[in-house]
Amino acid sequence: MSILSFKYSRLVVQALILCAISACQNLPLSQNADRVSINALLKGAPIVGDRKLPQLRDAPLLALNANMLAFLDEQVTRTNNKFSNLNQLLAAIIKNGGFVLTYDGATRTAAETFATRAGNCLSFTNLFVAFARELNLKASYQEIDIPPMWDQRGGSLLLSLHVNALLLMPGRQQIVDFNVENFKSKYDRRPISDERATAHYYNNLGVEKMHQGDYLTSLQYFQKGIHFDPQFSPLWNNLGTLYLRNQRDDYAEASYRAALDIERYNYVAMTNLLHIYKRRGDEELAAYFKQRVIRHRHSNPYYRYQQAEDAFDKGNYDSSIAHLRYAIRKKPEEDRFYFLLGMAYLKNGNEEKAVNYLQRAELVALDDGDKQEYSRKLDSLLK
Repeated sequence: MSILSFKYSRLVVQALILCAISACQNLPLSQNADRVSINALLKGAPIVGDRKLPQLRDAPLLALNANMLAFLDEQVTRTNNKFSNLNQLLAAIIKNGGFVLTYDGATRTAAETFATRAGNCLSFTNLFVAFARELNLKASYQEIDIPPMWDQRGGSLLLSLHVNALLLMPGRQQIVDFNVENFKSKYDRRPISDERATAHYYNNLGVEKMHQGDYLTSLQYFQKGIHFDPQFSPLWNNLGTLYLRNQRDDYAEASYRAALDIERYNYVAMTNLLHIYKRRGDEELAAYFKQRVIRHRHSNPYYRYQQAEDAFDKGNYDSSIAHLRYAIRKKPEEDRFYFLLGMAYLKNGNEEKAVNYLQRAELVALDDGDKQEYSRKLDSLLK
């Protein structure tokens, strides 16, 4: 598998609000559990009221217009050689200095991205996939799980899903990514359908409108996204947040529970439910979700890594080592875990283990820049 990465964009798709965790079949019921149905959530009466909203048209995510086809005809000499067509396409939209893509955080269709030369990673992937398919290349979307980040108090969570393009080429796979910082081959990833990519699109637009206070349009976008992929849990999480902003905890609760029905250990939904039950004074359910949130958080290797960093900065090297050894057991391919563990052992006066783990960090690292950095640290230590 080969990877082409280009530093352009970042896509945050889920964590508008805090966090979450839970189980489904064994989930304790609340007094409002059966009051709000899925149909009621999707109709959105608390937001829509008596108004009749116009139906949103399906967004033409991958549609090419005349200008885009003319651009392809000018830049690509179509052949039966897929590698030749791919290389020409990459040269045209990425390596060519006359075609500059700028990250501005907005989610756009392929045609809109071509016209503005701007967008986020989903926008750029829309553009690339549309062009690639026009050239008869087998291109699809791919989701990348970016390691989550917690705030220093360990409560709030920034959870991102990055999107790039996956091409099935003769004899190999090739990934085209528009943000080298958001992708490492060690990250968990999966090909996704066009329907899931469309759900991402409407989810992002719904989030943007919610931030702007346009709750009606936000609801419509979330409804549209769920229509394309009702199993995309971030849509239900964000729909819950929309209801929460409209002071409808009962609808928010039902939305977060719907997310948990899809994804048993959804940290975002669980934490939001925890806050709802604490505010409501439901001590039993609040205690239940608090326990599951803490258990989920402490089992996450990236949370433990952040705890290790905090302990290291405070000089608590034994604690840092304990967190890192757990993180490595859960995620043995993360080079930064080994590096920090080596530095913690060095600070603890154990140079032999420090050298050992710095060597492992260099061995595990896939990025040449990381390998060089670890090598420099190791050379400095050995000297």
